Amino acid sequence: MSYPKKTTIGLFDSGVGGLTVLRALIDRIPDVNYLYFGDTARLPYGSKSAETVAHYAVGAIRYLEEQGADLLVIACNTATALAFKEIEAATKFQVIGVVEPGAQAATAASTTRNVVVIGTEATVGSHAYRVALETRGVSAREKACPLLVPLVEEGWVDHPVTEQVAQIYLSDVFGDQSDNADVLLLGCTHYPLLRPLLRRIVPEHIEIVDSAESTAETVAAVVGKAGTRLSQEVGARPLEPHLKFFATDSAEKFIRMGSRFLGLPVKDVTHVGLKE
Repeated sequence: MSYPKKTTIGLFDSGVGGLTVLRALIDRIPDVNYLYFGDTARLPYGSKSAETVAHYAVGAIRYLEEQGADLLVIACNTATALAFKEIEAATKFQVIGVVEPGAQAATAASTTRNVVVIGTEATVGSHAYRVALETRGVSAREKACPLLVPLVEEGWVDHPVTEQVAQIYLSDVFGDQSDNADVLLLGCTHYPLLRPLLRRIVPEHIEIVDSAESTAETVAAVVGKAGTRLSQEVGARPLEPHLKFFATDSAEKFIRMGSRFLGLPVKDVTHVGLKE
């Protein structure tokens, strides 16, 4: 599928976690328009039914379409895992989720064909990553880590409490020395902020794969602009994306939290009230 010269990419997430996907995209494709929709009034999705998640997600992507998106990225592991087919059926545009790119990257990184996946209760309960990995001939051990998301949102990304919680979770999957897993797949877009902490915890031979990064690589390949920033001439003015944000809860709170996740100032946030 070909895209207009100035592609508009719409990203959807239940909150601010998907901003890690947006940041990875900006690093690879800075010269496009980005629309980001955070359903902050109805998070977390991890504790909701598949039907409810699909309903919310379809409403959000239709809103992004109305705003001009011509490529859609489901920057939410739970929505991808529980409602990808419903989302895809509800739009005429191409939809890219985080599960398949993450599974593909983990497969490429694993030599033992054994991967550990961590995520929310809903993502792990859906077994979407396990199915995607097993389809590629890779065994997967899944572990739900529900306390990590609120700790990250609290800003405790390098806090002793967070490290202790993560250690407890990961000891369940890496405690058995006979296990030959060699990849840890981060199946939640909040987890990239914990990467330095997780690196200290997991065994040295374990490679950490970030589904946000792999999703951005997939989108860049689809759009056909991979390496745009690297190809700029020395001294040229840096390319800057046009960013617009939508949130279903407080715009001020989104700005405050979003800047931490994006690693850039978050501006131009519009409050959106969606009908149930």
